[in-house]
Amino acid sequence: MAAQEIRLKSTVGGFTANGRLHSLSVWFILALRLMMGIAFFQSGIDKVLSGSFSAAGYLQNAPPSNGSPVADLFVAMGQTPWFVDFVNIAVPWGELFIGLGLLFGAFSRLAAFWGAFMMLMFYLGNWSVSHGYINGDFAYMLVFLSVAAFGAGRIMGLDAYIEQYEVGGTPLIERYPWMRYLLG
Repeated sequence: MAAQEIRLKSTVGGFTANGRLHSLSVWFILALRLMMGIAFFQSGIDKVLSGSFSAAGYLQNAPPSNGSPVADLFVAMGQTPWFVDFVNIAVPWGELFIGLGLLFGAFSRLAAFWGAFMMLMFYLGNWSVSHGYINGDFAYMLVFLSVAAFGAGRIMGLDAYIEQYEVGGTPLIERYPWMRYLLG
């Protein structure tokens, strides 16, 4: 079977980018989704099962010690008891559900958005620019955004089926177009 070429074109802020994808690119997009799914699922399940995750020390100490430009924000978060309680639940369970969403390709854009948000927070909290502004946290954030942009949940994932689920004889994604922001 001959490989196909897929053309892309996007204009943002008056700038247009053109490109061509090889049909084998789909496997790499799937690999990125699964890689991040495994990483987040494993991280989340470890925290949930240990039952001892606490963000307070990290929030109050890590960002100031590494020179984060938003250290004061992290310290304030770490000194707010209700917020620490929220983070102590949101991080482990968020990682777990983001991981599951990506592994099964269900609500992939939603999972990837929250994964990118978490990686942005980790990037700012784990601030280290001694080797440049691009580190693993930043790179993972871009991987999450790529997974969302490519609609990776449609590639051997449940999103392809969820989108076509009929509601009143109309596919879900046609009846509720806003669902495109959650699925794919």
